[in-house]
Amino acid sequence: MVEIWGFWRSDNWGGRSWAFTVFLGMMVLHILAILLFTRGFLLTRTELSQYSQCSDVFDSPCSPPYDHNVNNSSGAPGCWTKPSVDRLVIIVFDAIRFDFVAPSTFYPEKKPWMDKLQVMHELASQRPSSARIFKAIADPPTTSLQRLKGLTTGGLPTFIDVGNSFGAPAIVEDNLMHQLVANGKRVVMMGDDTWVQLFPHHFNKSYPFPSFNVKDLHTVDDGCVKNVLPTLYKEDWDVLIAHFLGVDHAGHIFGVDSSPMIEKLEQYNGILKNVVEVLESHSGPGDLHENTMLLVMGDHGQTLNGDHGGGSAEEVETSIFALSLKKPPTSALAAFDKSTCQLDMQGRRICLSSIQQLDFTVTVSALLGLPFPFGSIGHVNSELFALAAGTWNLKRLATHDRQSLSELDEWMQNYVNVLCINSWQVKKYIDVYSSLSLIGFSEKDLLHVSELYAQAQEFWSLTPESSALHEKESSSTLLPAIKRQIEAYSAFLASVASLARSNWTEFNLKLMGIGFCVMLFSLFLHASSIKRLDNLCGLHSPSSGDSGNSFGMIFAYIAVLIRACSFLSNSYILEEGRVASFLLATTAMLQLRCAIMKKMMLLEALALVFLVPFLRISIELGQLKQAVSSLFLKMDPSRTLGINGDSQFWMSITQFMPILALMIVAYLLYKSIVCCSGHGILKYVIVGSLSNFMLIAIYWACNDNLLNLPMVPSVIMVNLIPRIIYAVGVFQVLILAIVQLLVRETTVNLEGSTIFKVLAMLSAWSSTIIVISGKQGPLAVLALLIGGWCIIRLMRLERNTENEYSGSSLFYALPVTQWSLLAVCMFFGTGHWCAFDGLRYAAAFVGFDEFNLIRQAILLTIDTFGFSHIFPIFGLPFLVACCCPPRQTKRLFSMRLCQVYLMYGLITAVSVTFTILCVTIQRRHLMVWGLFAPKFVFDVVGLVLTDIMICLSSLYYMV
Repeated sequence: MVEIWGFWRSDNWGGRSWAFTVFLGMMVLHILAILLFTRGFLLTRTELSQYSQCSDVFDSPCSPPYDHNVNNSSGAPGCWTKPSVDRLVIIVFDAIRFDFVAPSTFYPEKKPWMDKLQVMHELASQRPSSARIFKAIADPPTTSLQRLKGLTTGGLPTFIDVGNSFGAPAIVEDNLMHQLVANGKRVVMMGDDTWVQLFPHHFNKSYPFPSFNVKDLHTVDDGCVKNVLPTLYKEDWDVLIAHFLGVDHAGHIFGVDSSPMIEKLEQYNGILKNVVEVLESHSGPGDLHENTMLLVMGDHGQTLNGDHGGGSAEEVETSIFALSLKKPPTSALAAFDKSTCQLDMQGRRICLSSIQQLDFTVTVSALLGLPFPFGSIGHVNSELFALAAGTWNLKRLATHDRQSLSELDEWMQNYVNVLCINSWQVKKYIDVYSSLSLIGFSEKDLLHVSELYAQAQEFWSLTPESSALHEKESSSTLLPAIKRQIEAYSAFLASVASLARSNWTEFNLKLMGIGFCVMLFSLFLHASSIKRLDNLCGLHSPSSGDSGNSFGMIFAYIAVLIRACSFLSNSYILEEGRVASFLLATTAMLQLRCAIMKKMMLLEALALVFLVPFLRISIELGQLKQAVSSLFLKMDPSRTLGINGDSQFWMSITQFMPILALMIVAYLLYKSIVCCSGHGILKYVIVGSLSNFMLIAIYWACNDNLLNLPMVPSVIMVNLIPRIIYAVGVFQVLILAIVQLLVRETTVNLEGSTIFKVLAMLSAWSSTIIVISGKQGPLAVLALLIGGWCIIRLMRLERNTENEYSGSSLFYALPVTQWSLLAVCMFFGTGHWCAFDGLRYAAAFVGFDEFNLIRQAILLTIDTFGFSHIFPIFGLPFLVACCCPPRQTKRLFSMRLCQVYLMYGLITAVSVTFTILCVTIQRRHLMVWGLFAPKFVFDVVGLVLTDIMICLSSLYYMV
């Protein structure tokens, strides 16, 4: 402690080692606060080690299906329920939106991607009692890993599982795949290799294909097509899973409204037609598929720009199409029919039902006669169960004669018994979870659940004793009792699912509070360090007569607090980009007023004022999910701007604008070389960037098929050029680092030397960021240059004639705040937002076809934070170098650099602190996992990245 206090009180502030030590300490504090808070906020659900067994059903108050030594009509032994199907074919179309499947007549307007899966429409209209289209509602976040985990466990995967989406660990808790294998079912899988990662030892045969190359639309699908039809003719399987990925990848690259998407949907329609033909041709009495069920489903939906991960209706609404090859009793489905029916474009009557994806596992388990996974909290869906249930030869539940009961009565009694087992299993899981978990459910919640379960058991149960009491009752008397029993069990199961959705995550408020306090302590250290630097520089606060400077400083503080406090509202989080542009516009208008009064810097003030509307337009386009932002990566910005593709003039304009912006940026870099003398090797770094710009132009020409090189395949050019640019960029940064380490600063013109070092660093990063971001890159760089130039020039409005105030941290308050707001605008203006569907995964594959976790993570990070963090932070010394008095001492110059970086870090840390406060307050909010948690993740990642780059900047710029 004495050493720390001595370090704090010493006068050796401002040097490179001091600055790095302080910034590193701030970063450690931030990381510690984030880890503590995250440990309390994003705790994973406790995964229990218990597995359901066939014999467990005899401990329930429900009726076992029959003696386990007796086989059902198909020859398969029963377990918890009577098996309704012998074989199951599950075809997963990744990222299938519901409007891909539903007829267009169910929507106000027909879209180009609708009505392409005609096979489903035809079967649903011709076989209403054995074929049905369901709207399947998924629980967010809608990443593929979480959805597959939810579909197989019957539980609600927690938010933290998103981090494993690119490296799925094996599922260790009870799940459908385990129950299939444990009960002698043979499973064959083909397609997405995520299944093999989740279930490494569960398949008799598997044909996995790599799934993370989003630019590859065909490898996985072709592998499925090659294997699925031959497998249907074989007898060595009971469950077949085929997971297609083409629609998901087409959405990520091209968007929903695109030709590749339409082609994929038409291909899927042909595949389904062939599958159904094979199944029907072998569905006769005694044939291979006499009692087979086909399920065609999606794991989640996608937005119009092809992204998913959030909780919007487009992302959570997908579909399940069910077809039973053996027709069930019509009365069974009619008794529970809750569908909505309408005529399609061909005049066929098609009915649509609804199902929660949470109910999928337990319903499939009931159809196959398997034990329900121990952690499942789903509800056996009556309509899906009725499509196949009843195809078995109905057995008497007891030895008593009940000939008076109709087929429907007997089916409903069987369904009640299934719900009884379903409810008993869910109640058992809730009790065990609460007893073993550290926190579990509250006593109030457990009491409510127990009361609902007790009420359900009181109505009527299908035990042999109660059956005997009802054996002489008429159907008219028994049927209402059965319906009351079904309603009671359904109310219990719905209550448990609602309770789990609202209370599932275990929050450790103590750790969250400690993490929040550590963040507050870091803010105090930030502010104290800035004040200490002011004192060491011999600077003072503005006098009462310096009202203009004081007002600018106060307004900067107010703007930071307004933006930070806006995070306490979910509506303002959704509008974060617009709030930042509004605050930037307000500061620009303030400076325009000041420029008019002082009759100076009018051009710069007007330029900043007029820049903000363009940033606002880009934010609107980036935030609007109907705008396919990923199309920038395919070099087609005209569609994002809403320009008709038939207009050749406007198409040429949109193709030329990025090239023109790139030429302007290159010209400005060239002028910096010509105008500045000396600086040796740094000039060659900028020359390397100019060479990269030419490669970028060639790369775009290859993508647009404007440049045909007969000796070089375009595919090689498309991958080779970005790799060359990456290699040159890495080499440039290494050269800058080596020069900084080995060459001592001897020039007396620190300002000019720093400006050129900033130019060299920004140019080294520019080509990589531009090529990853696509044709929007040069336009974004140009916007940053104009905005930065205006902010720097307008700083002269704040300087008084004596220059005594120009070195104070208060002098930098407004420009640093504007710099931060500009960075936020660039994040949202380049098509990003704080949600996982705001990540542009296609950017991670620019220059590469194969997937590598580390490499793709680095490229995705550069694309996401390049314009909002890398450029602004490495360019921050411009504020000091361009506006400080000439020929000042190295120590004073370094102190001012430290002030600017401390202020920028403080602004970022204040925003993150309020985000932490927000998610703490809103931890039980309905949108906590769909909105607040993603915002928290993006902000803390941005804060750590900011700290890292500030530390690196201190080593590079400080002298």
